[in-house]
Amino acid sequence: MEVQSKGSVLLVEDHQDIAELVYDYMEGEGYELDYAPDGEVGINLCAQNEYDAIILDLMLPRKDGLSVCRELRDKMGKTTPVLMLTARDTLEDKLKGFELGADDYLVKPFEIQELEARVRVLIKRGHASPSTTDSLQVGGIEFDQQSLVVTRDGQELVLSPIGFKLLKILMERSPSVVSRQDIEREIWGDMLPDSDTLRSHMYNLRKVIDKPFDSAYLQTLPGIGYRFCEPDAAH
Repeated sequence: MEVQSKGSVLLVEDHQDIAELVYDYMEGEGYELDYAPDGEVGINLCAQNEYDAIILDLMLPRKDGLSVCRELRDKMGKTTPVLMLTARDTLEDKLKGFELGADDYLVKPFEIQELEARVRVLIKRGHASPSTTDSLQVGGIEFDQQSLVVTRDGQELVLSPIGFKLLKILMERSPSVVSRQDIEREIWGDMLPDSDTLRSHMYNLRKVIDKPFDSAYLQTLPGIGYRFCEPDAAH
């Protein structure tokens, strides 16, 4: 009896021992894997194939992980979920990775079972059925979920894949407050990220949605959660 694949995954990792560990384990768990030893090969494989998820090391020869992520999102228009691997556990690194379109972050050394679980969540979320509501609107912000176009007062805004998901959650429940726990559970399921991850994504979302403008839609309620509403309704 043929075993059904759990998904196609591209592994971009130059460290041979880590690459072999991940490749062998993921293949044993039922995933189909392609492998790239550097960023240039990773980009070429993404141009030739469609993947359900990408495991992307930060420090790579020829083209680093941040450059690969930027090219995937900005030049190639790929929305494939990206799990970034790094030996550096700093907020600055995470902010930059999330800003360029990474969906999740795992610090080396890691447990291989956690890596597989996080990839599984990313693939499942990527295959989720689209909303039956084509368009969301709160004040001057419109979100067309079919074309993934977000505008504020007619000006198009460029969001990361996680940014789209956060905005969808907040706009669907506007003007209600959404707890941090609810947001994390809806995006990451049972594989909850560390405490910096949601804050980093919210920072990047706010930078796109509100920073260039005179008023703010995204409200933070310390210790409670977040609310998305017209600026006049925020108080």
